[in-house]
Amino acid sequence: MNEAPGTDDGKPAVRQVGTRVVYENPWMVVREDEVERLDGSRGIYGVVDKPDFVLVIPVEDDGFHLVEEYRYPIGKRTWSFPQGSLPGRQDADPEELAHLELAQETGLRAGDLIHLGYLNCSHGTSGQGFNVFVASDLRAGQADREPEEQDMRQKWMSRDEFTTLVRDGRITDDSTLAAYALLLMHEAKAKAKA
Repeated sequence: MNEAPGTDDGKPAVRQVGTRVVYENPWMVVREDEVERLDGSRGIYGVVDKPDFVLVIPVEDDGFHLVEEYRYPIGKRTWSFPQGSLPGRQDADPEELAHLELAQETGLRAGDLIHLGYLNCSHGTSGQGFNVFVASDLRAGQADREPEEQDMRQKWMSRDEFTTLVRDGRITDDSTLAAYALLLMHEAKAKAKA
């Protein structure tokens, strides 16, 4: 197997030599970095800086609670596991944020919350990542959605319904699908130990 140059000695294949902010709002910063490659050639790299977020898989009765909302960039409604970050690009403790996002988007409160792992998303354009949690021992409550979430709705669906919607291209959120893969691995490991 051939490795890319610069990967075996720890030296990055591309290094930043300059940067400038080209756009900024309360949710993100877009910057253009001047970079230098291993061979000394220079170029630019566009980067979107967004805070890490959490994704929560609410498990109940061999199914999941999902939320559906209109996603402006793709122009359609889509189902996903509850997920989000704090407004204003604030940092937050991932476990506290998981409890907050679950309650805010679904009204559910988790008696048990297990961290499944941390993943990167869109790593070709952003350093943003997300912590994945599975929530169980759920108690119902009132959702407290943000103004941007006013069209959001919630639904419990069986695992069979979930996988059918994935197969039919109706659940396309990459974070949801990656988190589901972590859940399957977690469950397989727990089953093997039993």
